[in-house]
Amino acid sequence: MTRFSDLGLSEPLLRAVESEGYETPTPVQLQSIPPLLAGKDVLGIAQTGTGKTAAFALPVLQAMTKERPQHKRRIRALVLSPTRELAAQIDERFGAYSTHLDVRHRVIFGGVKQGPQVRALQKGLDVLIATPGRLLDLIGQGYIDISHVEFFVLDEADRMLDMGFIRDIEKVLKLLPNKRQNLLFSATMPTTIASLASSFLRNAVTVDISPKEITVDRIEQHIMFTRKADKRRILVNIIENESVACGIVFTRTKHGANRLVKQLLQAGIESAAIHGNKSQGARTKALAGFKQGNIPILVATDIASRGIDVEGITHVFNYDLPNEPESYVHRIGRTARAGRSGVAYGFCDDSESGYLVGIQQLIGNEIPVIEDHQYHFENARPKPGQKPGKIKDPNAKKSSNSRRRSNNGRQGGRGQGGGGQSSQRRQSNGRNRGRASGGQGGRGSSGQRSGGQQGGSSQGRRNNRR
Repeated sequence: MTRFSDLGLSEPLLRAVESEGYETPTPVQLQSIPPLLAGKDVLGIAQTGTGKTAAFALPVLQAMTKERPQHKRRIRALVLSPTRELAAQIDERFGAYSTHLDVRHRVIFGGVKQGPQVRALQKGLDVLIATPGRLLDLIGQGYIDISHVEFFVLDEADRMLDMGFIRDIEKVLKLLPNKRQNLLFSATMPTTIASLASSFLRNAVTVDISPKEITVDRIEQHIMFTRKADKRRILVNIIENESVACGIVFTRTKHGANRLVKQLLQAGIESAAIHGNKSQGARTKALAGFKQGNIPILVATDIASRGIDVEGITHVFNYDLPNEPESYVHRIGRTARAGRSGVAYGFCDDSESGYLVGIQQLIGNEIPVIEDHQYHFENARPKPGQKPGKIKDPNAKKSSNSRRRSNNGRQGGRGQGGGGQSSQRRQSNGRNRGRASGGQGGRGSSGQRSGGQQGGSSQGRRNNRR
């Protein structure tokens, strides 16, 4: 059996991992640490929860202490993360692993005042963990210099692209020095990620920790077929009957998360939501309450859940089945950590059966079904030979047809007696053409203002996602 002491780590780092209770390295650590210590680039396919933070943090810290530059501290390692929670989690791990080292690290992200972050930067840092938006913002203000970075980590690359950060990543890459060591981690490897990896990784060692390796036997998985309207009732029943004191519920949307928290509170169950539209203060408070046991149920979206690494989670609820099968593996991996067991429930309505097909194809097993509950809905079960993917909601088609009929009716009403209205429109158009030279400038100005508003809205949405 391979131990951390067999990987070539320094004595201070070995003491740190021992105090954290680590004995044997996880597969991603076992496969990543040796090539990184040897100075090679690494391309890792692994989910959050596989131990990948230690897989890159330990080699980075060893590189930081191998030789200490005589000049003022400057950023020698940069870790780029898609969300605030994950960035904060990575920084926390750097703190634990560097207990016996003279290394300064700091996390920066948007949604909070930049003053404390700027003051920490001005004192000098060795390791910087950041989200893309705040990083580029402070670089633009002249507070951050990444031209001396020796070690660059791009974590959760697939989420980075999902959240629209590709251009930000490209800007960061242009500012980094050519001579550096690189590591890219991604839960999935679509062509977009493969193309990004090939643009900056050099002769990289590939570390592939497949989802099947992550879905451990300690997680007891169940699927329940139900109508969408009955999911809340099933969730409340399980939480109450199994006295769930530490569980995560995953929803597909931010609005759905907020609505579910209100419904749980009405049922007397304390809970909190965590997603991209919440302020950083609210997200930090919710996560702290959950970690401390004051809030037994955390309701989260996939993006916000990255970085939630809480020991003792006993239950994971897939309130909405994810449309990406890999996300299912990531979700249930929140439980059964550090040798513990855990339970994962999935609620499948008749529009999600295709998602279930995709999940079961990925993990290579059929998830056991619980049928003996009062809200069982047989029509939600996948049909024989059904292909993976979303099932169209028949009600959505009816609603769409109804809207079209309504629109057609309004248009028909406007068309009746059209001679007089058409004449009025022609007269109005004539007057408009007479004023054309004076009106174009106004329209152009208005168009610019509209474009600026749209751009600001887009930037605001991106900030929220950070």
